[in-house]
Formats: sequence, structure tokens, C-alpha cells
Amino acid sequence: MMKKIFIASDHAGFELKEYLKGFLADKDLEVEDLGCDNEESVDYPEYGRKLAELVAGDEGTRGILICGTGVGMSITANRVSGVRASLCSEPLSAKLTRLHNDSNVLVLGGRVIGKTMAEEITDVWLSTEFEGGRHQRRLDKIEK
Repeated sequence: MMKKIFIASDHAGFELKEYLKGFLADKDLEVEDLGCDNEESVDYPEYGRKLAELVAGDEGTRGILICGTGVGMSITANRVSGVRASLCSEPLSAKLTRLHNDSNVLVLGGRVIGKTMAEEITDVWLSTEFEGGRHQRRLDKIEK
């Protein structure tokens, strides 16, 4: 059961982050915004690492990261042990990354997808549970 969702972005993802905060609040989720606070240029690794470390340190949380393409945030977050960050640009990937990979960080490209698609991806990612079974065996191998 998810207790909290963290959200963070760089300047390129700021507008979509602000939009998704409202979408998540409408779902009665506890959302903690880790920045950035405006569209002035910032370095995405600072925000990606901060969110990833918080998610890795608390099994009951998940996170959403947004940058221009999502690639930089994905690379950053996946450097933190225990984080399974998944860059998704459509709902099927969001579903499968939860079912098979137990993704705990969703990454979106603020310059790649629109608000409606971001809502659809986020909704599927939030509502899909991990299947476990043979998939857990594979995740265990990643952590070794």
C-alpha cells in the first residue's frame, strides 16, 4: 500500500509537475513536492537523486520525476539502489513496468507528452499492482 508519493522536476518538467500535483491531489494522495520551484534553469540530477533516495529509503512510497525527455531523470534515479525508475510515454509501458518490474518511480518527459497522456500514464501506473512470482525472482537478481 502506497503511503506517499514524491514528485520532482527540473525546469523543463516544471509545468507538467505543477499540473500533475493537482491531478494527484484529486485522487486523495499525499503528495510531497521536492522541487524545482519555477522554470529557471536547474540541474536535474539534484532533484532526481533526492527523490530516488527518499523512495529507496521507504518501501511504502513512490515517486514521479519529470524532465524534458525523461532520460536524464531515469539515468539519475536508477543509480540509486532499490529504485526501479521507468520512463513511460504511453499507458501500456506504465502497466507492464508495474506488473513485471514493480516500478517505484515513474519518469515522464515534459517536452515529449501532453497533459492528457501524462494523466493516463500516471493513472495506470498508480492503479497497477506488482504480479510478483517469477518477476520477483528477476528483481532479486538485479539487487545482487
